[in-house]
Amino acid sequence: MKTQIQNCTLQLVQGDLTNQKIDAIVNAANSSLAGGGGVDGAIHRAGGPSIMEETDARYPDGCETGNAVISSAGNLPCKFVIHTVGPVWQGGIRREPELLKSAYHNSLQLAVDHQCESVAFPAISAGVYGYPMDLAAAHALMSVAEFLREHEAPKLVRFVLFDSGAYGAFSHALENVAKIVQKW
Repeated sequence: MKTQIQNCTLQLVQGDLTNQKIDAIVNAANSSLAGGGGVDGAIHRAGGPSIMEETDARYPDGCETGNAVISSAGNLPCKFVIHTVGPVWQGGIRREPELLKSAYHNSLQLAVDHQCESVAFPAISAGVYGYPMDLAAAHALMSVAEFLREHEAPKLVRFVLFDSGAYGAFSHALENVAKIVQKW
């Protein structure tokens, strides 16, 4: 499923983020950039130890929630890994929507700054961080759509969703975002 925003494509696929042949993939990292489970663990396993060595050296203080940093991709089939920290869901009362949108925006800005024409995202914060999938999808897709509208880059933004439940939630949200985009 996909939609056009300006001259950019916003696309959804179900699959494995670590297999994407794309300029940059986004890691749903923790604030210490220490590796972990879920998407983060899969990226570090597939990419090898050089990613962790680089982030340890370049970002010894880690990364704050809502921000993003970039590294090389180790053994992954992409050029870069953008590490972003999404918020832990606490009922929506601790600026979670704002922080999640910031994580997407800052990741896209790093991709543009490093001349990436394509970037792939997971569903940031929607796993162990507990952000409700439907809200995560709506906030993520709207944030990306607004960025593409303003910057007309990257040319391709792909959400790679691990299972059918996540894909369904993002598909529903993309239908709603596409209606908004048509009015722009």
